[in-house]
Amino acid sequence: MHKQIYVNLAVADLPKARAFFSELGFSFHPTFSNDQGACLILGENIFAMLLVKPFFQTFTTKALADPKQQVEALMCLSCESRAEVDEIVAKALRAGGTTPRPAQDHGGMYGHGFDDLDGHAWEFVYMDPNAAAAP
Repeated sequence: MHKQIYVNLAVADLPKARAFFSELGFSFHPTFSNDQGACLILGENIFAMLLVKPFFQTFTTKALADPKQQVEALMCLSCESRAEVDEIVAKALRAGGTTPRPAQDHGGMYGHGFDDLDGHAWEFVYMDPNAAAAP
């Protein structure tokens, strides 16, 4: 079984990316961070490696996507409440992120998201455990 997940994302300006996610309340693993990349801690076993584009390019022969123009992936993280979803999106907007669409309320599931400074799409979702139990 896999024990951890590391999502690798290319960033244009590592110091700005670090500052953006720090303003959202996230922290970085110092052992796995340097001037080429920063290990963003998303959860107990969930990380995003923010890698400067030239370093990221050493891991693939494919062209890098421009996440401001094409969708490369949607990172989705669960939250403890609707309020937490709204709070993280509000922090992202204050830090320079954008919201590509309004919050989505599907009854037992509530979600909203933002695009970070590089255009990577981040979604946050709260799923009401009581709604899932209803017939």
